Amino acid sequence: MNIGQAAERSGVSAKMIRYYEQIGLIAPPRRTDSNYRVYGPDEVHVLRFIKRARTLGFSVEETSALLGLWQDRSRASSEVKDIASGHIAELETKIAELEGMVRTLRHLVHCCQGDDRPDCPILDDLAGHAPEKGH
Repeated sequence: MNIGQAAERSGVSAKMIRYYEQIGLIAPPRRTDSNYRVYGPDEVHVLRFIKRARTLGFSVEETSALLGLWQDRSRASSEVKDIASGHIAELETKIAELEGMVRTLRHLVHCCQGDDRPDCPILDDLAGHAPEKGH
């Protein structure tokens, strides 16, 4: 199949497939005499693996490591678990940061009168001024 068909079957855009090939995440595919890329079911399966890993938020580097482990039948599952556990810790840190942002923004929105006056604690905060207490 051509790159468009591989993209459709894997859920990975043709642009991303070319990028993954360029950075060495996937091996360069076979080519026709006219230099078109040719993909088979195995390549589509690898692309689906990559798509799922990236959907779960694994970095390209982590995805590469997981892909290598997936393809290595003599792997130790502890290596896979270590990568996934590290990723969970990163996600939990990001979640905490996002929750902090939500709390801050909720407070600022609560402090904003939302009327026709130009005073705005949201803009004041963005400019480095704390909102006035009692609003």
